[in-house]
Amino acid sequence: MSKTITPYHDEQATKKEQVADMFNNISKTYDFLNHFLSLGIDIIWRKKAINELKKDKPKLILDVATGTGDFAFEALSILKPEKIIGVDISRGMLDIAEQKIAKRGFSDKFAVKLGDSEKLPFEGAEFDAVTVAYGVRNFENLEKGLADIIRVLKPGGKVVVLEFSKPKVFPVKQLYNFYFSYITPGIGKLFSKDARAYSYLPESVAAFPDGQAFVGLMDKVGFKNTKCRPLTFGICSIYTGIK
Repeated sequence: MSKTITPYHDEQATKKEQVADMFNNISKTYDFLNHFLSLGIDIIWRKKAINELKKDKPKLILDVATGTGDFAFEALSILKPEKIIGVDISRGMLDIAEQKIAKRGFSDKFAVKLGDSEKLPFEGAEFDAVTVAYGVRNFENLEKGLADIIRVLKPGGKVVVLEFSKPKVFPVKQLYNFYFSYITPGIGKLFSKDARAYSYLPESVAAFPDGQAFVGLMDKVGFKNTKCRPLTFGICSIYTGIK
């Protein structure tokens, strides 16, 4: 990935700062647009990713780039861990997550914390599992972020990453590119006050080193038994690895 893709092309602000601003701007419409734009398939993808941890039975889970907490809520329901801690750089997204936690009565099971995904505010070897759903492509330094994830995992702990990837099969590739490049930004502009956020989405996916390139980065920082599992013709992929 030679060029860093940023939400606002602002040379005065880092990618990290721009991503935080972007998610603060779209936090109120984020959940609705997520489900709407993916036609609800994102819910199925989340369940598949969480099921990767079923046999591991993790007690303490860290959800990196937790956003409004949807992935963590699903993980609580399926895995029944003792606790999930969510970390995110966007205060706006965490405010929504905290409202949901209070509304659903999960304050003893799910806590969120403002923090940098590449400098996680936790001790080493603290978590049984780490999850990241649609967050790694927003990392400023992907390798550094993965290295910090392995740092906070207990030996034998598992990481599960869910991220958009690039389909390669005709006509899925062409339809996907058209939908992502034209339909998504149009709908995003209609419902969100930040049109740029939904143009950044296809750009960030296009620039992301998906598939075996991402697995290679996981291997490089020290993950073992790394795997990539493409979903829905390769629109999305689940990556797993063990410390």
